[in-house]
Amino acid sequence: MTPTLKKYRADNFQKTVFLIALICIIIVLGFISITTGPLDIKAIDAFRVIINKVAPGMCSELPEYITRTVWLLRLPRYLTAVLVGFTLAIAGAIMQPVLRNPLASPFTLGISAGAGFGASLVLILGAGIFSGRYSIVLNAFIFAALSAFIIILISRRKNTSPEIMILTGIAISYFFTSCTTVLQVFAEPWAVTEVVFWLVGSLAKGTWENLGYMFPVIAVCIPYLMFKSWDLDIIGTGDDAAKSMGIEVERTRVSLMIVSSLVTAAVVCFTGTIGFIGLVAPHIARMIIGNDNKFVIPTAGLTGAFLLVISDLVAVNIVSPVILPIGVVTSFMGVPLFVYLILKRRGLAQ
Repeated sequence: MTPTLKKYRADNFQKTVFLIALICIIIVLGFISITTGPLDIKAIDAFRVIINKVAPGMCSELPEYITRTVWLLRLPRYLTAVLVGFTLAIAGAIMQPVLRNPLASPFTLGISAGAGFGASLVLILGAGIFSGRYSIVLNAFIFAALSAFIIILISRRKNTSPEIMILTGIAISYFFTSCTTVLQVFAEPWAVTEVVFWLVGSLAKGTWENLGYMFPVIAVCIPYLMFKSWDLDIIGTGDDAAKSMGIEVERTRVSLMIVSSLVTAAVVCFTGTIGFIGLVAPHIARMIIGNDNKFVIPTAGLTGAFLLVISDLVAVNIVSPVILPIGVVTSFMGVPLFVYLILKRRGLAQ
């Protein structure tokens, strides 16, 4: 075995160990998330509730209020935080190299703003493309997908650069934000309050039913994005080099944007706007792992899950029993963290 190959395998082993350690940390944080809050629950009781639901009769029954708190409130909320953080971070990890812009993310590309406008239509006007029980979710999804569709449509034009794509996303973000603001001006005070709470993001809709809608989309889209990691590495060397190796650059770029946008829309339509996760997590992953997208993508996803679970713990416990909107906490955490990452890259942070 050559020294180069030996070093490569050793590096891959270290990265794999890091990923496993990160998964273990997220699981530990899950038990902390499930057991802390306005009602403290013992870790062993939470474990018994989960065991009884998975394998009925394995453990002695617990009071109904503990079972309902763990199984119907805290566990689905924790799993929602993991799935949403994982998804937004992976979407950002894909969009940044595809668009060759370190500021690319579902938030900066206007996908979240589109979802916010779709939800505002229902909350303020009581009307949208869809009506019924899931009218807010469906309208948020449609307008989030519409934002992505406009970017993708422009990307199909000849001589369209990644810079034009992200500038288009920023313009779309401003447009939908302005439309939402106009709606708020003419809305009743109670409707404005609902819109504001939706726009700042929340995990309150973290239920088993909603997880059942999000998970299939994530389960289909995320493996595809990971499978394309090698193509991303090659595209990173330049379009001409990638084409010489047989990669259809434009088709790959558009397909990755479509899938990333779809999976983003599938989660933000339930949670509202959650900023900075898709922007910061990929940068943290690259600082730790390097630029090998085979490891960057899963590391970014797990980092995003970690950050959102931590943010939710803060949101639930910092001013208990009041639960802060999760988007507020991610912004407070994300801004200084992102500034630090910028200074670190410039060599200005100690």
